[in-house]
Amino acid sequence: MFYNPLTSHHDLPHDPFKGLVVPRPIAWITSLSAREVLNVAPYSHYNIVSSSPPAIMFAPDSNGSPDARKDTHRNIEETGEFVVNIVTAENCEQMNITSREFPPEVSEADVAGLATLPSTNVKVPRLAASPVHLECRHVISLGLPTHGRKNQQSIIIGQVVGIHIDERVMTDGIVDIAKLKPVTRLGYMDYAVVEQTFRMRRPA
Repeated sequence: MFYNPLTSHHDLPHDPFKGLVVPRPIAWITSLSAREVLNVAPYSHYNIVSSSPPAIMFAPDSNGSPDARKDTHRNIEETGEFVVNIVTAENCEQMNITSREFPPEVSEADVAGLATLPSTNVKVPRLAASPVHLECRHVISLGLPTHGRKNQQSIIIGQVVGIHIDERVMTDGIVDIAKLKPVTRLGYMDYAVVEQTFRMRRPA
């Protein structure tokens, strides 16, 4: 089959696009509002964009109006800081709770019963349930073309200014994926836990 996602319909029960670019890591992002309300939200449109300097990107959406930005988006642009917390097999149920839409004055951390830890280089707290945290400072926000659609997708890039790793997920100085058990987003309502890996050396 073939379809153009901008101009035609796929005639399938669900759009397969997000089920094809998989697995996707999940950025479980904490941010603070200008009134210092802690927001917690997961984003699976997320990845590394640079290792030197270390930088990540994630893509929140809105309804096309700056005043309707998601809380995470607005908080980061107003305060300039956020933290990416890693989702694992142990905390994925709490992550799922924080994916709900709550009013800006409600902290998802309270609803999901999430304890926090202080960060080192940013004001935004980390989630104690996560064994890995990336402290980030906002670099730039970019809006993608809407092609006449209501929702506007934005890309937010942050520079990593601090990394926390729980020693329990390391073996001989290397992050041990079998211990970390990161959860990834697949298509539809599907997720996967990474527990088994293999190595391939690049050709000389």
